[in-house]
Amino acid sequence: MGNNAMDGAKKMIGVAVAAPVKFVMGLPDAPLRLWQRLTGINGMAVFFLAPNMIVFGVFVLLPLFINVAYSMTGGAALFLDNRVFVGAEQYERLLSCENFADPNSCVEDGFWIAARNTLFFVIIQVSAMIAVSLITALILNRAIRGRSFWRSVFFFPVLLSPVVVGLIWKWILQRQGLLNYLLFQFGIEQQVWLIDRFWAFAAAILVSMWAHMGFYTLILLAGLQAIPRDLYEAAEMDGTGPNRTFWRITLPLLGPNLLVVIVLALIRAVQIFDEVYVLTGGGPGTATMYLTQYIYEVGFASALRNPGLASAASILMGGVLVILTLLQLLAGRRGEKKAERE
Repeated sequence: MGNNAMDGAKKMIGVAVAAPVKFVMGLPDAPLRLWQRLTGINGMAVFFLAPNMIVFGVFVLLPLFINVAYSMTGGAALFLDNRVFVGAEQYERLLSCENFADPNSCVEDGFWIAARNTLFFVIIQVSAMIAVSLITALILNRAIRGRSFWRSVFFFPVLLSPVVVGLIWKWILQRQGLLNYLLFQFGIEQQVWLIDRFWAFAAAILVSMWAHMGFYTLILLAGLQAIPRDLYEAAEMDGTGPNRTFWRITLPLLGPNLLVVIVLALIRAVQIFDEVYVLTGGGPGTATMYLTQYIYEVGFASALRNPGLASAASILMGGVLVILTLLQLLAGRRGEKKAERE
């Protein structure tokens, strides 16, 4: 009897606790049933998608339209009411060049210097990032000692703020920094890493790779772990060598993950700003001045700011990103179809 009484008391307490929760959770039922009767099942999908679409519209589409409007105005005023409509004048200014290979021949030479720097940065950084991330993922996918520890070590920099990353490496690479101190201890000539144009550009690439490589490695590692082990066992039984196994099995099956990594790395590289701005400030000179920093300087930081010109530059940069992404997706789909035919 004692146990039955105890069980009954527990049930009563459970009912008493659950009743308010059930009541609160049931409040939306009546309006949702009414909405479903009026709009049907498709209307319910609209109801649940509406909050996300509203947030997307307010924080993505609306700023995009405002940015386009700014790009067609001139002057230094920040409010659209105080700005003068100039049409496509800002775009003409950005694209006015006698020789596009020579930024100094352009009306807005700073834009083309930043574009050239960004192009070199993207080609070198993305290529190196993908190669190093792939090699790291292949190593971490093997049965090595402390594998979980090394995975967390490589992923840890991703958790850091870009500003923190820039400050850490600035402390390491500055004239009196940790790296020069270590070189001095070993009797090696010290370098001015952040003052020399070549070394500053190389530092920007290496720091950005260190900060983001773990994320791309994680994506590739997930793809490697999704490949069935039976394929490798069958290849080993057939006497297939490691190199042929990589090119015939691993790389083709890793294609979708690799495409995602390429697209994300490209977008991130084109938009590089935070850590490089903290690390070098765009210097020495314009050696590490990239498009995003150019837009920031022209739109906000410069004494002769021109929000319209900065908006036009951002529109052009966004257009190039969209085109490159579409080309990569198209190439990826063609590769998948070719692999299916084979």
